[in-house]
Amino acid sequence: MKIIIAMPKQTQIGLGLAAIGRPEYINIKKEEIAQSETVFRANAMQVLDDAYRFGVRYFDVAPSYGKGEQFLIDWHTLRSYPDVNLSTKWGYTYMANWELGYRGKHEIKEHSLSKLQEQWEVSQVLLPELKIYQVHSATLDSGIFTNTEALQELHRIKKKTGMQIGVSTSGANQVEIIEMALKVQVEGEPLFTSFQVTYNVFEQSTFKILNQLLSDNKTVIIKEALANGRVFENKDFPKYSEAYTYFKFLAKQYNVGIDAVAIRFIIDSLEPQVVLSGALTSDQLQDNLKALSFQLTEAERHQLQIFASETESYWAERSALAWR
Repeated sequence: MKIIIAMPKQTQIGLGLAAIGRPEYINIKKEEIAQSETVFRANAMQVLDDAYRFGVRYFDVAPSYGKGEQFLIDWHTLRSYPDVNLSTKWGYTYMANWELGYRGKHEIKEHSLSKLQEQWEVSQVLLPELKIYQVHSATLDSGIFTNTEALQELHRIKKKTGMQIGVSTSGANQVEIIEMALKVQVEGEPLFTSFQVTYNVFEQSTFKILNQLLSDNKTVIIKEALANGRVFENKDFPKYSEAYTYFKFLAKQYNVGIDAVAIRFIIDSLEPQVVLSGALTSDQLQDNLKALSFQLTEAERHQLQIFASETESYWAERSALAWR
């Protein structure tokens, strides 16, 4: 086995609570735990405690993550760690109400001033450790970039708290959304300085603009590093067969899991400030954190870049994934 001592990187692995706060989420590979609120709450407290113990200091959530934001509020109130960096979002409401097999939309988007004020009233409890407040899945047609009242309110929050205001993005037009966000100014200054973006082995369309953001000292947070579980071998995705073979080769070579290889690719190819782990359990998080124990060679990184999917195809495939 080849052993490489990894040089320290600026990138940290943070914990996103999308899967921790609700019983069903868009994820192919999922650890099975009892799908009750009591069990999920106990698991969330355990994972948050373990994450801190493992060295994780960045935690990301949203009101639409079921009980996720409340779990983080309760944990942070109990522990009161002053050295954590927290981020949350506004603009989506959780609708499934813990109903397994819910047939409607699990999340409803609303980028209105009233929704911002309603959700900020709860989220601000995380201050002063709340460092980034984000528009949840900003899109060109949600109206956020032309909603003067909401933008001014975000600017007011920014000035009052000193937080960064950010956007999270999804979909085939992530680049356009980022470009639009960069144009938004309030009182003569850029509003958005943080960008939470999907980027992984199979979805690399944002690589160029993310590099530009980093060069311009903007904050870049990467989500869906494991492509909602698609990096794990799955017979339903035969087009990824060559990637699966190479993932297994690298995992064996570095004595880590495929998840760690996928996360390490993001660190070595982009070096964002944060890559979010979407772990549901402490064991999954520990496996993800092994990405910090090695470094890919340039040749290995280039080989993984070859596996990028066509953008429209990637997002169409994601849209077809079931909540489970």
